[in-house]
This record gives sequence, structure tokens and C-alpha cells, in this order.
Amino acid sequence: MTLRLTVHQARWKEHVQATALQFAGLVPVIKGNGYGLRRWNLMPLASELSSEIAVGTVYEVRDIPPGVTPMVLTPIMSAPPNTMPVSTVLTIGRLEHIMALSHFQWTGNVVVKLQSSMLRYGTTKEKLADLLAEARSAHLNVVGFSIHPPLDGEMQMHVKDIENWLEHIDSALPIYISHVNASAVRQLRKYHPQYEFKIRLGTELWLGDKSMMQLSADVLDRHSVESSQTVGYRQQKVSGMGEIVLVGAGSAHGVAPLDDGRSPFHFQKQRINLHEAPHMHTSMLFIARGRLVPSIGEWIDVQRPLTQVQVDVLQWAK
Repeated sequence: MTLRLTVHQARWKEHVQATALQFAGLVPVIKGNGYGLRRWNLMPLASELSSEIAVGTVYEVRDIPPGVTPMVLTPIMSAPPNTMPVSTVLTIGRLEHIMALSHFQWTGNVVVKLQSSMLRYGTTKEKLADLLAEARSAHLNVVGFSIHPPLDGEMQMHVKDIENWLEHIDSALPIYISHVNASAVRQLRKYHPQYEFKIRLGTELWLGDKSMMQLSADVLDRHSVESSQTVGYRQQKVSGMGEIVLVGAGSAHGVAPLDDGRSPFHFQKQRINLHEAPHMHTSMLFIARGRLVPSIGEWIDVQRPLTQVQVDVLQWAK
């Protein structure tokens, strides 16, 4: 069984370089499954683009090459790994985050997270002064601020989220921003030249045009079935006469029905219905008699966000 991601390497590298050129002050983000490409594959290229790399958690810092400053996006309430480089920059957004670091006797560089309209992490304007005072008391060195607007919504709303904070923060420190396009960054720099804006970029940097990537799974077996026959883990009745096709990708890979309940599998540009929900390393599909059926060993397309899957094979195509 195999879930495979094929990437046209030359086109992908061209996209990454072209995107990086649009964003001066770029801080590449590499977190989770590495946007389907695996974190350790992205690190060497990211270190060529910036002296700072942002990761999701303290447990992902170990993948960052020496000589690059790790920036951890998610606050931590437990003991940081003792292997974490002293240059690591952690995130704080409320007094409890500082108390946790003090409890574990951690001192070092931090970025202060500012609350956006998303209400994810971050301090409010009313609590900022107390947070900064407590950080100094805990021997934490504040090296910047960060704000994380939502994914959806108008770009001007994201800009407003950022601008609403500017008069409340020290312009001598950089502000790390996310989910803004190149035009919005230019606007912020034009109207607020006294601030240094650094752009944290993940999905747009690493994925971009999906036509240069293909997610697929191999066909492991197939069986003819008759109407009302019960098959599968859950012994459900088939939809009619046809074929049950077993594919080597399932819930263990992050493969699941789409949000609207449809199957994520395609063959010859036609969607193949799920017989039942994917289970561990196998998905059971149903193809009605008379339709094209893939052969054992053939590959079929899988429609899933790359940030949500764990591929078995990453194939770089020329």
C-alpha cells in the first residue's frame, strides 16, 4: 500500500524562489507534515531564504539547521526540550505562558503574540503593558511582536487587524505578520515606514500552483459484487452490481471523505464512490458495472489538502 506525492521539482523550485522574491523580510514557516513535503526536506532551502525559520511547536525545532534562528509559533505550557538551541525564540501571549516558562526556569528570547480578530492566541491592548512588565521580571528578552489574522475575509480586514496595533507597540521591534499578500505588505510599509514588517509564509511559499503536484494511491485488489451483497469492515450493502476496488491509502494517511461527504478518489477524471469510510491503510471503493475500473497496480488520484496527509513516498519528478 502506498500514498504517493509526486512533485515536479524544477517548477516547484522556481515557484518557491519567485514567491520569496515578492516578500522582503520573509520568514519561511515549516510545521506539521511540512505541507505534505516533510519538514526536513524543506529546511535546507528555507535556510537559504532566511536566517529565521518558524515552526509550529518546540518539538519541531530539532529539524532546523545550525546557524538558523528557530521561531516557535505556538506557546508552550510544558518543559521545553533540553536539546533546544539557546537561540530559539518562543511565543508568549498571556501571563500564564510566562509563568509556565518561569516554572521550568527557561529564559531567553520571546515574541509577544498580539490578539487579532481571529481570537486565536495573543494579548489584548489592555493587558499588553502588564505582559511586557512580567516578561522583563521573568528575564525574558522580547525581540518582536507577532499577529495572525484569519485566513478568510477581505485582505483590507487583515491589514486593519495589524494597523490597529501599531500605535500600541514599540516601533524599534519587528512585527511578524501572517496571511497577507505582497500588495498588503507594500501598503503597510508605505504608510508605516517606521515599523519593520517580517512576513511569515508557509502554504503560499511551499505549495502554490497545485498543478505541479499529484497525490495518488495504488490499487491493491478488486472484487466483483452483486446487488445487496454486504462487504467491508462494517458489512454495508453495495450500491448495486459492480466492483469493489481496494486502494492502499486510508485514515492512517489522513485520507477521509471530503467536507461535503464525497469521495476523494478519482480515476480517468471521474470520481469513484466510497463504499465505506477509509480505514487505516485501506479504502474500499465501489464502481458500478459498465464503468472503467482501474487494474491492480494502477495509480488513482487522491483529492486531499496536502497539509493533512502523511505520504509514504515523496517522488521528485524532473
